[in-house]
Amino acid sequence: MFLETNDYYATSPAALRVMEQCKPENRERAEKAAIEEVSSYLRGRYDIDRIFSATGQERNEMIVKCLCDIVLYNLNASTPAGNGIDRREGRYELTIKYLEKVQKGAIIPDLPTLSGEDGQEDVNNPMKYETGIKNEYFW
Repeated sequence: MFLETNDYYATSPAALRVMEQCKPENRERAEKAAIEEVSSYLRGRYDIDRIFSATGQERNEMIVKCLCDIVLYNLNASTPAGNGIDRREGRYELTIKYLEKVQKGAIIPDLPTLSGEDGQEDVNNPMKYETGIKNEYFW
């Protein structure tokens, strides 16, 4: 998987309790769901396969943080006590706001973008810089 166990512990000490309470298959399912949720915000412009195939230090730290927050929120919500769900909910909402800004182009993360058929980079960038057609108006 894209996430490593140490990623969760860096998020918060309380994450250790959540991780100990869940079964490994539940964690794996939550991670897959979180990857799909993050992908849904990035898919139109960014190369999802390259983003989530990165390992170790090659991974984008903000994507790792976003995934950890989403996974921990979902796992925390599924525990009987819902330990610290208010705090997790706040972090989850901040993560979603961040992803929405990335999707709109208000924040531009250092992520690999989709390439066009001719090899041009960032083909789905909403901001295109080109020269217009020269006008030959005679007023």
